[in-house]
Amino acid sequence: MRFRFSMARAVGAFLVLSVCAQVLSAVEMTKDEVDFRKRVYVSKKGQRLPYRLFVPTGYSPDQKYPLILWLHGGEARGTDNVQQIVRENQQGAHVWIAPEVQANFPAFVLAPQCPMPEDWAEPEFNQPSKALLLAIEILTGVQKEFSIDPDRVYLVGQAMGGLGVWSLLQNYPEKWAGAVIVAAYDNFTNTMAISRVPLWVFQGDEDQTVPVTTVRDMMKQLKKAEANVRYTEYRKAQHKIWDRAFAEPELIPWLASQKRGASGTSQVGTSAIAPAK
Repeated sequence: MRFRFSMARAVGAFLVLSVCAQVLSAVEMTKDEVDFRKRVYVSKKGQRLPYRLFVPTGYSPDQKYPLILWLHGGEARGTDNVQQIVRENQQGAHVWIAPEVQANFPAFVLAPQCPMPEDWAEPEFNQPSKALLLAIEILTGVQKEFSIDPDRVYLVGQAMGGLGVWSLLQNYPEKWAGAVIVAAYDNFTNTMAISRVPLWVFQGDEDQTVPVTTVRDMMKQLKKAEANVRYTEYRKAQHKIWDRAFAEPELIPWLASQKRGASGTSQVGTSAIAPAK
């Protein structure tokens, strides 16, 4: 009887400890871990790429949803599956998931993480890296798993992520409904492909990493190709302009209004905005 009593107490204690551990684990989860599902993609060849996925609250397979493929900047490279949605990449990843935004634009956000020492793409040749090709495989998988509107898949990238956006626009122009590029350059090899997708490009005129003269020349090339591009250049601004770009009040309505294959007219021009105080 004493043995049975001891065993019962031991089992009871174990169950209590298990429940406590689960509660503590839930308490320790960050908001990002709740909002962005933490996953690792493994290709058929065994290649791995970490990514985060935001799924709109109240998701229903009976409804078609837009999706944003978010490509982070160079400082977020790694394998921790965190840096691509925090710190300097916080705004670019989170602006789309705010409740007031989701109420009108309930988009998925797919945020892969590029490993060190890779880049998303090489701007001189516009070839996607192995990591970027894996990101496309992840996108394909998400489109199969969830009800994604193929006519409302968008590209958004800053700095190194912008290099990836330029590459994807030139290699897979048929996939995208619109794109946002912040502080990134490219040596165009296919402006006609780019011209198929509505773009909004942001640049600082005192950027020491991406010379504004290079970006201005890019805009001239796109204008000749009759591309549908909106260009905003911030006065007395350097490289890290992402918080300002993603706070633009017209950005989300503009992106949400774009659909793949819709006709549009060229909007190339410069919008000079006063520097932040």
